[in-house]
Amino acid sequence: MSFQYLQLEQRDQVATVWINRAEMHNAFNTQVIEELHRCFSELNTRDDVRVVILAGRGKSFSAGADLNWMKEAGQASQAENEADALKLAKMLQSLATLKQPTIARVQGIAFGGGMGLASACDICVASSDAKFATSEVRLGLAPSTISPYVIRAIGARQASRYFLTAERISAEQALHIGLAHVVAEAEQLDEKVTEIVDALLLGGPEAQTASKQLIQMVDQQVLTEALLLQTAQHIAHVRQGSEAKNGLNAFLNKHSPVWIKTTA
Repeated sequence: MSFQYLQLEQRDQVATVWINRAEMHNAFNTQVIEELHRCFSELNTRDDVRVVILAGRGKSFSAGADLNWMKEAGQASQAENEADALKLAKMLQSLATLKQPTIARVQGIAFGGGMGLASACDICVASSDAKFATSEVRLGLAPSTISPYVIRAIGARQASRYFLTAERISAEQALHIGLAHVVAEAEQLDEKVTEIVDALLLGGPEAQTASKQLIQMVDQQVLTEALLLQTAQHIAHVRQGSEAKNGLNAFLNKHSPVWIKTTA
């Protein structure tokens, strides 16, 4: 497989998918989303891969959606927005439903869709400098397509706080609320990931796939096609609103959005 924004490495039975857009903090646009979807779909057919690690090159795991791409989406029609958002929803689903165990290797920032990627993985190993956030409301948006995975990871009660406040979540807080499973110092991050990989390789691959399916079956919110479409329609509607357009424009032009009152 060849990619522009990804690097796929395989060592023995372990595949590492690197998002390789470091200069943009691994923010994703349509092409990154399509490449991730294609990569995950291919890995799902591979019996020679037992574990998949998702990582980001450079200082950050992923800043989520490229804001210039989001601004363009805000000018698109409802139908175009739904199709666009559904691509992201399908990509996240392809990650969440991989037959292999998945590990998010998180350093630096994991904001918005980046937090969604980490939540869609089975296990999250975070560097002590990692920071997470569902930052969408500060842009006049909602974390629609990532919501099934984030709520599954941290629960509805914690999601109420972080979806509504967009507060940054430290690595230790992420550990406390169940978003991260392990926190390590930066220089020990790969060592901790390797420890998890070694533990996973002791399990039977078919049993692990069955266990993943069991979790999805028993979990309260099954990822149906209807749910994916519902989340895509939700963000498409929000993106087209005046608040979203004002919020994105304010962020890109470094001024306060209209809902923040400033004193003279």
